[in-house]
Amino acid sequence: MSKEKVGSKYTEDWVPIKGIMNGMIQLDSGEYVTGVKVTPRNIFILDQGTQDNVIYNLRNFYNTINYEFWLIVADRPVDINVYLSHLQILYNNAPNAITRKLIVQDINKANMFMSAEYNVVDTEYFILFKDKKMEIIQKKIHNLISNLSTCGLTSTQVSNNDLRMLIDNFFNGGKPTSTGTVMPQ
Repeated sequence: MSKEKVGSKYTEDWVPIKGIMNGMIQLDSGEYVTGVKVTPRNIFILDQGTQDNVIYNLRNFYNTINYEFWLIVADRPVDINVYLSHLQILYNNAPNAITRKLIVQDINKANMFMSAEYNVVDTEYFILFKDKKMEIIQKKIHNLISNLSTCGLTSTQVSNNDLRMLIDNFFNGGKPTSTGTVMPQ
């Protein structure tokens, strides 16, 4: 670590991140952190046999991973402004007073959720790992997606935005940064 970074007041000066690109965090060490984002699925609304099967498949899946990985659960704030705009358009085009009343109830409920006392979030699930070799990274991502599919779960490679959100959650309590963010050099 250089002398100029020791007394720095900026987080990005002591975090070993070189940049975020192509769904990967490039570290100063030459390693890349990447992985998959798993689409949530409520298995507890399924019959008991299906639940047991999903849990059994997940246990087998985790036992096949022979490298260090991190399971991360992160909350992402939900912006329902688009939904509210859509409701307003529906209200303006409503054919009668009863329909308008129902739409107003939905608008009021949405506004209530956006108030400070509620913390409306989407919960997202990630499996991350690090490696130096691109061919190994791609193979691991492909294997994770395929094996999660056999468990009945959908997953995709993490995006740059997913990785920025995870970093914001870790360092900034979930508040996105607009200045001083980690940028490639």
